[in-house]
Amino acid sequence: MGYNFNEPCNSTACGYAEMSRVSKPRPPESFVQREYRAVSKETTLVSSLVRIKDTDLQIFSERDVTEDAKALALQYRLQIESYIQKHPGFERALLPLKAHELAPAIVKDMCAAGLKTGIGPMASVAGSIAEFVGVALLKSGCREVIVENGGDVYLHRDTDATVAIFAGDSPLSMCIGVKLKAERMPLGVCTSSGTVGHSLSFGVADSVTVISKSTSLADSAATRLGNEVGKNLSAEAAIQHTLELGKSIEGVDGIVVVLGDKVGAVGDVELIRLG
Repeated sequence: MGYNFNEPCNSTACGYAEMSRVSKPRPPESFVQREYRAVSKETTLVSSLVRIKDTDLQIFSERDVTEDAKALALQYRLQIESYIQKHPGFERALLPLKAHELAPAIVKDMCAAGLKTGIGPMASVAGSIAEFVGVALLKSGCREVIVENGGDVYLHRDTDATVAIFAGDSPLSMCIGVKLKAERMPLGVCTSSGTVGHSLSFGVADSVTVISKSTSLADSAATRLGNEVGKNLSAEAAIQHTLELGKSIEGVDGIVVVLGDKVGAVGDVELIRLG
């Protein structure tokens, strides 16, 4: 079922639509260089940046949280790295694993997400770190927090927010976004791509974005669904197949799939045009 992008899409069965808008192509390297961050319109909160190896956080809160967030990111990375040292198969597992009883909470969350989506726990590492850092900052006294880790976002705001969808060379990239109501937060909004970035994907989607109360689950589900957008189906069929599969994952609230100049959405999604 197609829809008019002049109006927000908030149906539970949006289907797919074609956009004729053309924008300047964005090279895949722009994702690694985080050029999409330059278009952020967030002005009411203070931005903090934390980079530790492949953890690359941009955090918005009412104060500078750079030092606190760095300590937290190091803490959670150390927990994951220590677990990998004791259980080497954890890092490269492509199938779900059960966490050991004494595993850190972040590892248990990653494993729980993988069990729901049917893939390995490391698929949710970026979203898990974003969520755990965000929750800890809230516990430390922050009132509002947005933590973005390489395109995976944890949000806790007292006002509505819009998250733009970065979809590589698609003409829809950064031209559409999802609007999130304050009363639904905290929320995770995570995106996987088969054409952009360094994360492992077996699909060809420009982007698969998942909304969930759990950022760990949103990240894992985005990867799982991104794997489904294959080369042997038309864009419409690939999008529809992915949306149908996504509806079966417990805990997923909404899904947006971008493939070329087509987009599909399902669930509790308010899809809007940007710019």
